Amino acid sequence: MDSAELRAVQEPLKDSYRQNPGEALITLRAHGQLDDQAIACSVDTGRQLAVAGLHPATGGDGTLLCSGDMLLQALVACAGVTLRAVATSLKISLAGGTITAEGDLDFRGTMAVNKEAPVGFSSIRLTFDLDADATAEELQTLIRLTERYCVVYQTLARPPELTMTAGQAPGS
Repeated sequence: MDSAELRAVQEPLKDSYRQNPGEALITLRAHGQLDDQAIACSVDTGRQLAVAGLHPATGGDGTLLCSGDMLLQALVACAGVTLRAVATSLKISLAGGTITAEGDLDFRGTMAVNKEAPVGFSSIRLTFDLDADATAEELQTLIRLTERYCVVYQTLARPPELTMTAGQAPGS
């Protein structure tokens, strides 16, 4: 897809969102099913079932996906798509590249070994190695706009209001 094709696809959406801001508000959903025997949760990705379980550092055997890894993978995927869209819009030629996300965890927190240890990532680093025909200034603009428009990055950088609720399944 080139810049003109991207613009042709996105411009009617942008016009609609300008005229009717409510149309831009969409609720995304994810659904998981608890395993009835293992410490695992199956998540329907829309393409296949992803089964997450304990990370080896918390007692898992490494055969199931780690939700922490999945979070980093979502960040890489979103940043990659956003970077491609921004590069296309700016007419920056990208022959390819790699994106790496690394996150630091102290498992003492989630394992309740030390109440002072944080639960969750204490830092996340996102690195782009790009095969681009671009100046240093263009690459800096590309990364700045990718950071600005990447949904997962912005969600992590500015956490939304979170709530948890519990109920009982029918027949319980």
